[in-house]
Amino acid sequence: MTENAATAPTAPASPADRYAVFRERRALAAVQPQGPLALVNTQWVGEEQSIWGVPGTWAPAPAGESGLQLTAVAADGIDVDGAIVDGTVLVRGKDDANPSAIRFDEHRTGFVIAGEDGSYGLRVWDSESEAIENFGGIDAFDYAPDWVITGTFREIEGGTTVGFEHLKSDGHTRDEVVPGEIRFDYDGVSYDIAAFKSGRALQLVFADATNGDDTYSVGRFLFLAPNPDGSITLDFNTAVLPPCAFSYSFNCPLPPKQNRFPFRIEAGEKNVLAKDGSLLH
Repeated sequence: MTENAATAPTAPASPADRYAVFRERRALAAVQPQGPLALVNTQWVGEEQSIWGVPGTWAPAPAGESGLQLTAVAADGIDVDGAIVDGTVLVRGKDDANPSAIRFDEHRTGFVIAGEDGSYGLRVWDSESEAIENFGGIDAFDYAPDWVITGTFREIEGGTTVGFEHLKSDGHTRDEVVPGEIRFDYDGVSYDIAAFKSGRALQLVFADATNGDDTYSVGRFLFLAPNPDGSITLDFNTAVLPPCAFSYSFNCPLPPKQNRFPFRIEAGEKNVLAKDGSLLH
């Protein structure tokens, strides 16, 4: 083999090839030790109490502190930040610059999450959960080039806020920062949609006419980023199921009115399946 042949670049993967890799990575991520199928409990702590499935007594942290207070004996085997708990310790929340890591045993771990109201809760993950054991795959549509749509993005100085209802919030909404206006056209109709900030990306929570039929009834997510020229690409092939499609212990945002489309988007993920091909839950 000549040197030129050995170093010749490979041809770029086709969109369909990249989609296949995306699908493989999504399935792998679902079964990680702290992937969505591993979450077995989310429990908020408002007073001194036990938590289902794990040892110890949990209570709100002292005023001004992040996280929860844990009381346990060495025989409980709870490791917090590399040390077995024998007494009372502060378990720092995810809102702290240095959040605590919890290990209950070889396959159960946890961390503390913060609520918007200042409360804290414990999430428990099990790498040998029943859901992981019974996972058959993530059903998805075939790659559909027609569902790669170019829209426009107009930044709103300082952003605006939109109230997003959540699955378990009994109609209450949480304000999310929407940094700009997104518009796209489909079948001769213009749609103005709201995507909120999610790290360095924008997160679109949407519903369409496939929900409850071919796809998960609650809706799906699509992560976006504006292009330098003011356009924005909506590749619905990369639409993903929300975490609550994998575990009831998640509380997912619901699509606001402007993100509920009357047409069918036959692209992206459909449902989480068990090994026998039925819905996992």
